[in-house]
Amino acid sequence: MPRSLEPMAGGGDAVGPVIGLVTDTMDWHARGLRKAFTALGARTVPFDLANCRIETGAAHGLYLPGFDGRLPDAVLVRTLSGGSFEAVTLRLGVLHALSALDVPVWNNARAIERCVDKSTTSFLLARAGLPTPPTWTAESREAAAVIVQGEGGLFVLKPLFGSQGRGLRLVRGADDLPAPAEVAGGVYYLQRYIGVDRGGFHDFRLLVSHGAVVGAMMRHSTHWVTNVKRGGKPVAAMAEGAMKDIAIAAAAAVDCRPISLGCSRAIWSRRWRAGRDAGPPFDGAAAAYRRGLRRRLSR
Repeated sequence: MPRSLEPMAGGGDAVGPVIGLVTDTMDWHARGLRKAFTALGARTVPFDLANCRIETGAAHGLYLPGFDGRLPDAVLVRTLSGGSFEAVTLRLGVLHALSALDVPVWNNARAIERCVDKSTTSFLLARAGLPTPPTWTAESREAAAVIVQGEGGLFVLKPLFGSQGRGLRLVRGADDLPAPAEVAGGVYYLQRYIGVDRGGFHDFRLLVSHGAVVGAMMRHSTHWVTNVKRGGKPVAAMAEGAMKDIAIAAAAAVDCRPISLGCSRAIWSRRWRAGRDAGPPFDGAAAAYRRGLRRRLSR
């Protein structure tokens, strides 16, 4: 049976614009966003893309649960749940359709596609001239081995799709490359390792919204994987100078708002983490910069 968010619908007595909040659960992230929208005079209707349909005979060509055949005034994508290739394609198709119907969508399907696929993100950042770690992708272990042997040095092997530090491996040589069956989707996404141990490992996470940095934190860990979900500790930070400028330019390069991204002190380079929804990972971010975060995003 499809999941339903109907018991959670209704964001207060606001009679202003109706905001569709794409989420598969009303967790604290979604509740905070709904509260912020209500404070701004908007009504929030949560809905799950898995329950939406393309219906060409309908008034707008779409079925969106909770809207009684009407369109929302805008949509904020909090989560884009995983699923089969076909299911995810359909959900993105619904977002594409909303944009085609002139409904503002943050982040829209095009931005999500650019950020979920790390290879596309890396290509766009490098093409924009931003300092980002050299990156290679290959569909066979043999091709990945040629890259590792020819380039030398340390690499990080990452899943092409994924976030929160899952599935990362250090590759020191071709022998460290796992078999295709052990690599997500059989695709080898390799980035030059740029971490530096300075009494532990540190990097920065910045949240960019509409061309401005609205929050920043530093993550530190005894392990080279600094993600909060892998034990990294977040602390509030100030984003200034080159780090701030690069973050804003990177968001523009992928045409995404809002977006969370990472910078390493080594070259102020990008290590994006746009999760399934190309939205901000509030867990560590909110712990580090809680003041006004959701309100700023809702504006």
